[in-house]
Amino acid sequence: MNTGMDTALTLSSGSSESYIQSVSAIPVLSAEEERALATQYRQHGDLEAARRLILSNLRFVAHIARGYSGYGLAQADLIQEGNVGLMKAVKRFDPAMNVRLVSYAVHWIRAEIHEFILRNWRIVKVATTKAQRKLFFNLRSAKKRLGWLNQSEVNTVAADLGVEARDVVEMESRLGNYDMSFDPAPEYGDDDAVAQAPAAYLTDLSAEHPATLLEQSDLDSHHQNRLGHALEALDERSRDIVQQRWLADEKATLQDLAEKYAVSAERIRQLEKNAIKKLRNAMM
Repeated sequence: MNTGMDTALTLSSGSSESYIQSVSAIPVLSAEEERALATQYRQHGDLEAARRLILSNLRFVAHIARGYSGYGLAQADLIQEGNVGLMKAVKRFDPAMNVRLVSYAVHWIRAEIHEFILRNWRIVKVATTKAQRKLFFNLRSAKKRLGWLNQSEVNTVAADLGVEARDVVEMESRLGNYDMSFDPAPEYGDDDAVAQAPAAYLTDLSAEHPATLLEQSDLDSHHQNRLGHALEALDERSRDIVQQRWLADEKATLQDLAEKYAVSAERIRQLEKNAIKKLRNAMM
């Protein structure tokens, strides 16, 4: 089983075909074995049981991911996203439902792949609502068979999916568009064309001048040095109080320091106030 897990974790570094061959060699669990492992994980948090459930179903993720090969995205990425969905399904799977894990997990696997496609298929998002996402995947599948839709086909798709006809037309238009590069493509542009690309002449107004950044860096270093010297001038107890109250990652309370120095919390507050006043004067 270690070999299977190593394969699952190194998907991106190897070919998809070799990965699919490797996961296909992992034995499929029987219904009884699957139910026992799912029960062990659900009741006792047994991670080894969850691992075996995931490994035995990786082949099904690869099979589902292959159905999305027409979107121009790397097969390895689609499989990896599907694997995330499988892990989410294993975490939520209840063996008492008396169904096989893959039947339950297919929803989670497809959901992760769908999210990945919608995030990466276009720079400008083509679908944001649940209805648009449903229309996106169904319409793209229909267009493979029908090409551009006529009005009758638009009305049929709209009726089948429960959306307006204008939504079908708008989504079809989005699917027919292509992202335009911000810069000229290398095969079309020479040096002059590249020089005219927006990236060559647009100013980044959010960036500060290098001289200003250097000045600020020097000023910060100067303040840090002065603060260090000012702290050194405090007595040991006052310095520790300031460091514990203001400079430590986990800041101490007045009561914590009161117990440490066997004084009242009010006394610690007074010492802190006096120390900060000395530091402020030294920094001024």
